[in-house]
Amino acid sequence: MAYRIRPDADFTEEFRSVATEQLNRAVTVLEERPEGAHEAIHSFRKNLKRARSLYRLVRREVPDFQAQENVRLRDAAGSLSAIRDAAALIGTAQYLHKTAREKEESEALGRIVTILEGRRDWMAEAESGLEQRLMEASDVLKEAIAAVDTVAFDGGHRKNARMLGKSWRRTARKAKAALAACHGEASADDFHDLRKRTYDYRLFHGLLRDVWPGAMQAKRDAAKELVEDLGHIHDLTVLSELVESEPQLFTRNDDLAHLLDAIIFRQQEDRRLALAKAEAVFTDDPDDEAERIELLWLTAGS
Repeated sequence: MAYRIRPDADFTEEFRSVATEQLNRAVTVLEERPEGAHEAIHSFRKNLKRARSLYRLVRREVPDFQAQENVRLRDAAGSLSAIRDAAALIGTAQYLHKTAREKEESEALGRIVTILEGRRDWMAEAESGLEQRLMEASDVLKEAIAAVDTVAFDGGHRKNARMLGKSWRRTARKAKAALAACHGEASADDFHDLRKRTYDYRLFHGLLRDVWPGAMQAKRDAAKELVEDLGHIHDLTVLSELVESEPQLFTRNDDLAHLLDAIIFRQQEDRRLALAKAEAVFTDDPDDEAERIELLWLTAGS
């Protein structure tokens, strides 16, 4: 089943199917690891993000379930974050390498990529109990799958439409507030918060795509691009923090200087571009959007 809730189907069945599919996919990839542990953890974390966004969409009707399962899935993802974060840093350095502005900078960043690859491999070898934690995470997800079957929505189509409208309004308002905080003297946390709100906004468009396929797809694509841009900004911050916490990794001062200069330049450029895209993504009034979603859901369901 695709990551969507059909407005003309039973809401409880749709919710359970979407949630169970994401969690089952996460279990499968953790247990089988077709592309190795690094990629398995990456895929597993994406599935959990999708499930958590789905739970936020129905939070108003099942607040206790959402609170409990959000903590469960957040903690499960956090238990396997170290190696995945080490792999993500490599991608960040590769991004800087690809966008290098001159030959010397490119060569220096190429060496930085190699250093970070060695760090990731060393961490993987030194990681004790990884196999056990992978299995423990799988067991936690099986408990989460069982919990999904306890959820039911009995209010009818109109009540579900109101629930979706209110959830949409809340998410859009939080995104607008996060965007406002990113202007002026914004912190890295401000941009990271905007990324999280945009991620939910993007996934909500996917979940409810059937109410207006063309428009929802266009907005979802724009939000996805913004999420990726904001992800680069966050990853650059994490890489900068690594330089401070593990300076012994970077033995060539010239390479380190090139790295820091590239981080500062790309952060400034990426923030500027991301803000322009965010203004376009979140141009609509949250109240108007929520009313439109509610009406579209009612119409599509009938």
